[in-house]
Amino acid sequence: MKIDYAGDLAKLRQAKPLVHHITNYVVMNISANITLSLGASPVMAHARPEVEDMVSLAQVLYINIGTLSDAWIESMLAAGKMANKKNVPVLLDPVGAGATKYRTETAKRILKEVKVTVLKGNAGEMQSLAGEKVLVKGVDSTTSAGPGTAAALAQEYGLTAVITGREDFISNGSQSATVKNGTDLFSRITGAGCMLGSVIASFMAVNSDPFAASVEGLVSFEIAGEKAAARTKLPGSFMTALIDEIAQLNEEAYRLADVTVR
Repeated sequence: MKIDYAGDLAKLRQAKPLVHHITNYVVMNISANITLSLGASPVMAHARPEVEDMVSLAQVLYINIGTLSDAWIESMLAAGKMANKKNVPVLLDPVGAGATKYRTETAKRILKEVKVTVLKGNAGEMQSLAGEKVLVKGVDSTTSAGPGTAAALAQEYGLTAVITGREDFISNGSQSATVKNGTDLFSRITGAGCMLGSVIASFMAVNSDPFAASVEGLVSFEIAGEKAAARTKLPGSFMTALIDEIAQLNEEAYRLADVTVR
């Protein structure tokens, strides 16, 4: 399978697709900045009266359950159902699933009531949704998961599953991929996984194959992270460098991609 990273990045930057985020308070600003730096257009809208109108204007919907409330859950469900009606792809990040019953049940409810296109989470979150016994520390994973968990989730829910970690695993049930790019500095900043979701969602807006779009998003974000880490080892300056490197991604940068597709 050939993935045209640079070609799809060029399409994204030309189209400037609208990415509708229903995301958490912690990362709204940085998620918007990473989306803009990549070349897409972010909107953060979670109020129940407007989410259906907003998602109708968008090219992709990104739902992130990082800071939950009952009102937000209803907005997520309403937006997701309208996205399905309008054939707008949906990315779900089940932040903290497995840590509390509320988060786990919310993620499962969204998966049941909304046709999710891509499900992206860390090992603990994804294992909990697959019915495996895991220990999740807050919203951080204390475990690891392999391609089998990704394949199981992909088959159960009919979607592309993305498990992030030192190695990332992607599966749509028939294809699988492993991405080995990245840096340990991601673990020293807030919202790395949430920003990754914004990048994947942006590629989903221009690539109708969610498997390929997920690989493109992972590779783009993690190569930018590697290049940022080469500039600084301090978390504050790393965040700034990461946004700058996302903005400077080009065809040459993608030569660093460490991807195996099966």
